[in-house]
Amino acid sequence: MSEQNHNTNTDQVFIFDTTLRDGEQSPGATMTFEEKLQVAELLDDMGVDIIEAGFPIASNGDFEAVAEISRRSKNSVIAGLARAIPADIDRAAEAVRFANRGRIHTFVSTSPIHLAHQMRKTQDEVLEIVTKTVTQARNLIDDVEWSGMDATRTPMDFLGKCVEAAINAGATTINIPDTVGYSVPEEYYNMIKTLIETVPNSDKAIFSTHCHNDLGLAVANSLAGVQAGARQVECTINGLGERAGNAALEEIVMAIKTRGDTLPYHTEIDSTHLARASKIVAAASNFNVQFNKAIVGKNAFAHESGIHQDGMLKNAETYEIMTPESVGIKATSLVMGKHSGRHAFKEKLKELGYELGDNAFQEAFQRFKELADRKKHVYDEDLVALVDDEMGSVEDKIKLVSMSVSTSTGGAHQCDMVLSIEGEQKSVSVTGTGSVDAIFNAIKEAVGADPHLVLYGVDAVTGGTDAQANAHVRLEMDGKIASGRTAEPDTLVASARAYLNAYNRLLVERGASAQGAMAG
Repeated sequence: MSEQNHNTNTDQVFIFDTTLRDGEQSPGATMTFEEKLQVAELLDDMGVDIIEAGFPIASNGDFEAVAEISRRSKNSVIAGLARAIPADIDRAAEAVRFANRGRIHTFVSTSPIHLAHQMRKTQDEVLEIVTKTVTQARNLIDDVEWSGMDATRTPMDFLGKCVEAAINAGATTINIPDTVGYSVPEEYYNMIKTLIETVPNSDKAIFSTHCHNDLGLAVANSLAGVQAGARQVECTINGLGERAGNAALEEIVMAIKTRGDTLPYHTEIDSTHLARASKIVAAASNFNVQFNKAIVGKNAFAHESGIHQDGMLKNAETYEIMTPESVGIKATSLVMGKHSGRHAFKEKLKELGYELGDNAFQEAFQRFKELADRKKHVYDEDLVALVDDEMGSVEDKIKLVSMSVSTSTGGAHQCDMVLSIEGEQKSVSVTGTGSVDAIFNAIKEAVGADPHLVLYGVDAVTGGTDAQANAHVRLEMDGKIASGRTAEPDTLVASARAYLNAYNRLLVERGASAQGAMAG
């Protein structure tokens, strides 16, 4: 990563990815430790300048993830989030001290509504907190970012005082979050521009955007902020995040890359990693990408209209402003068969961006051989789904051993199932109003719990009647939400395994004691 230049005339925009922190706050988007490491490695490889790896004081799991990502990072700055509380700041410093370059990102509310109802502090008290906590952070580390939570609903005069206090105390990055997604581009532009022009010491810090997508304006607001002089954009892969999500990294990067005429800036992101990053994050978070999602959606480069198809055949530029290859999308390729050996399988996985350890590779190869025996053609997408599925379920305590479902038109549907529950097998036989209902009832009977089914969906990984079914289940129990997904040639087996994957995630204790108030 290039050295950060505090002159806003520089044309480099630093990409601050918060997929592992703000993105993981999406209800049901919990990632395992191994999945977080996988996502962080990809972000580091693709050129992300700053990775916000988590909220270290939230739980021991969050702390360990931030610390391990810090140890493994080769290029990116690794940031840990901290509330304006001394213990938070100390814990964040402890977690990122392993990084080649670490950052403490601390925040405090600034808007009148937050001060009155959440902070219960006066403006003078908040200014004192800003000075005290940023000073503490700067005494622990050279790179400190300060955020004013709900900045876009904060009076400009008070926000300016907070920014000035933070920079005087040693903050090197100033983030202006649109925490509730309330702003519009012109308004956000004027806010950033005014702060840069009126705060006496603004040239000593980089200004940053962090925009939520509640009105669908996160990317537009972020780019408006850049045009106003901000040189860091906080964003997430697939726009993952609380409520309607954050500004999508892939959209920010490709807007800058594609529209250099009106956005004369650049990022250090290798855009050919974007499609892969989207798939990895979707699998790790168990959040499907909508088909018409810009840049990385399944339909982003599909042309069904006859007029569009005719134009595309004559000249791709008639309806494509960027190429699929520029974001790492390749045509579906027939790659492997049941006679393919270990070496060919390993080379194909490497081509797709996977390097598995010995045990994980052996398990993935075994599942590939089983798939090749059941499916006529095995495509790249099949292998991606297979490996992502394997990695997402490796820590499951409850696994499907066997299952049979009997069904009849207008009659009863019965599921006979055997589960392995922490190594011990349990058999059940349960009926339901349909096949899937019977399967889910069987699992609930076996595990002795009845979580609320929030979402259930199935789509095909590739075309054809022998395509793998990609099943997605979201469950809620005891105030916690978790998602699971699995790809299988059999739709019913995929549904059962996805439900089990979600239930296993519910069993993972997150220790969310400190997750009440978050920046952004």
